[in-house]
Amino acid sequence: MADRQSNLEGLSSEAEEYPSWQVYRRILGYVKTLKKWFILAIVGNVIYATASALMAPGLKYIINSIENPTEANRVLVAGLIVALFMLRGLGAFMGQYFMANVSRGIVHDMRQKLFQNLIRLPATFFDRNSSGHLLAKFTYNIEQVTFAATNAVTLILREGLTIVGLLAYMLYENWRLTLIFLIAGPIIAVVIRVVTRRFHKLSKQIQLSMGDVNHVTGELIGGYQVVRTFGGEDREVARFTKVSKNNVRQSLKMALTQAVSTPVIQIIISLCIAVLVWVVLDPAILRDMSTGAIVAFLTAAVTCAKPVRQLTSVNAVIQRGISAAQDVFMLIDEPREADTGTHVAERVRGDIEINHLTFTYPGQETAVLDDITLSIKAGQTIALVGTSGSGKSTLSSLLPRFYDCEPGQILLDDIPLQDYTLHSLRQQIALVSQQTILFNDTVHNNIAYGDLGDVSREAVRQAAKDANALEFIEALPDGFDTSLGDNGKRLSGGQRQRLAIARALLKNAPVLILDEATSALDTVSERAIQDALERLMKGRTVILIAHRLSTIEQADLIVVMSEGRIVEQGTHDELLAKQSAYALLHSQQVNDRPIDITGEEAPRTTQGPDQAPDDFE
Repeated sequence: MADRQSNLEGLSSEAEEYPSWQVYRRILGYVKTLKKWFILAIVGNVIYATASALMAPGLKYIINSIENPTEANRVLVAGLIVALFMLRGLGAFMGQYFMANVSRGIVHDMRQKLFQNLIRLPATFFDRNSSGHLLAKFTYNIEQVTFAATNAVTLILREGLTIVGLLAYMLYENWRLTLIFLIAGPIIAVVIRVVTRRFHKLSKQIQLSMGDVNHVTGELIGGYQVVRTFGGEDREVARFTKVSKNNVRQSLKMALTQAVSTPVIQIIISLCIAVLVWVVLDPAILRDMSTGAIVAFLTAAVTCAKPVRQLTSVNAVIQRGISAAQDVFMLIDEPREADTGTHVAERVRGDIEINHLTFTYPGQETAVLDDITLSIKAGQTIALVGTSGSGKSTLSSLLPRFYDCEPGQILLDDIPLQDYTLHSLRQQIALVSQQTILFNDTVHNNIAYGDLGDVSREAVRQAAKDANALEFIEALPDGFDTSLGDNGKRLSGGQRQRLAIARALLKNAPVLILDEATSALDTVSERAIQDALERLMKGRTVILIAHRLSTIEQADLIVVMSEGRIVEQGTHDELLAKQSAYALLHSQQVNDRPIDITGEEAPRTTQGPDQAPDDFE
């Protein structure tokens, strides 16, 4: 987790190279598609600001009317009060409601762009970023961005125009006195500049701490069974308390900065107002201005304090938005999975050639695969076996190009994988991995997923039948229309695995990758599935990864791997006759005696004959 966080911090610091105004301008760019609502919101804020600014000259008129009461003045004063408050109410409604439309529209647009790019990012991106920090961008960060683009704009327009209107009236009444009040401007600007830097720094820390909170929470939700089984409740509570306290600490720093800056600015304004009052009470000034004008002028000066306070508080919102936007835009701009291939294949034969392939995961130094050369003919079933960490699953993940391999080359039907378009390449491959992934959708939609969405219900039913899943599916409350919930947790492990196998059966691809495909099945179900898989394998290229050697004895070629290298290959009988690596693995399972590929015998385990040894995948 620390590595991922440091990586995020590095990316965030890189984003800081862009000026804040440039980031904010990009935020406001999302308003273009919502300009109708934005314009209406601006009109509402202008109405509100105008009505607020008219309060001061209105007060002058009221005081003058009190000094010179007439019937006309009584009606006009009453009407003026009602009109001003109605205008403020109308402006507040328009500004708030139409800006809410803009806000939700920006949230939708940004989340769409985030998701559309996220779904096309390479596997290496997901390897180096935690899900908690990514989810924080979709929730917390985007909300902060929209606050900066909408709430902040609302306050700037409404309070800013109010200040402009009040200052305009003050200049009209007495420009010399107004200059005294404007002395506060440069001082306030210096305070805001200092506070802005602090807000920006703290906003980054708050976002990282929110990502940590999401990360720890997500791990608990995904692994609650392990937590409870191993008594990890106290440990997880301690972890969550730590990251939550850090989030509170950073938030309180932000609140402290804001709480200090606002009174400081208020004191500066109050000092200016005090000087104004002292000057206004000079007899010479009193002679030049009427009582109504003096009261209205001082009211306008005092009224400026509230919008100035609002404008200083909006600085925190803007800085949080800019800081959050840098992370959001960083993800939106993240380079997508390279798809430079142009070859489109309808259906390949399934010949696979691997030539001197070496592969190292990004950020690591040790090669996972080392000089792999392998020839797989169309229609052959190839079994990859070996101890955990030997590179079997890594090799299978290179075929759909989840990772690109260099040096070395993989050819499909004599064409390099990089020459295929990604969609065309992956259409040729069906995958059932040891980690079954199901979606919060119906049974039918989980089997007929993605490109398979248009197949008939009968075809889906047949695939389920071939995967030995039909019986339990029909026993569900709504059959194929039953919703599975989060990752199909309502089903047993074997049932979930059989749905994944049914999905692969339905795809009917020429290349089939089975990575521990029967690992979660009981003996009876596995036997039924093996029969179905054997029928499916005919005429297709199958790459089979299994820890139980009894499931691969009929493979056309068995490839034994160790530490990223191929140590031997051949049929089951050929490899047994060699009395080498495969024979040792086979002996290990048959005799329940863990023996390393190097030939060193380990102590007996207490596992049953059908269980995988601890050092096997």
